[in-house]
Amino acid sequence: MGEYEQGLEHSIREQGIVARILMIIAGCISLGLGCIGVFVPVLPTTPLVLLAAFLFAKSSPRLHSWIKSTWVYRNYVDAFLQAGGMPVSTKIRALLISYAVMGASAFFVRIWFVWIILGCVAAFLLWLFFLKIPTVVPGAVQEARSQEAAS
Repeated sequence: MGEYEQGLEHSIREQGIVARILMIIAGCISLGLGCIGVFVPVLPTTPLVLLAAFLFAKSSPRLHSWIKSTWVYRNYVDAFLQAGGMPVSTKIRALLISYAVMGASAFFVRIWFVWIILGCVAAFLLWLFFLKIPTVVPGAVQEARSQEAAS
């Protein structure tokens, strides 16, 4: 067991059972919302899965190990953490999917207030993807993973 894992074990033992249970419940809710966020553009997948991983790390070594092995964590969080950003192609794909879902919502829900909210979400996504989240070259994720595997 490494130093990091020993630190986690010690930190978890110091917490009360109620705090651990509440963090596990909050982590499960956050992970569930993050998984829904893969398909619903308003829910941010990566921050929610990061929050779940943090809560699981503080409450349960077993759940922390499990979440790190999931498809959602590997594709959304791990890739982002290893490369330090997202390739332009990933950003564009996410925007196209989000805008398609929002366009369908606007078409079926013809309420001006909903259109304003969807417009604000669309603007927020543009700001988030192109101004807030760093852009990396397309092979940066694979390069970061291969460097980590080599060390």
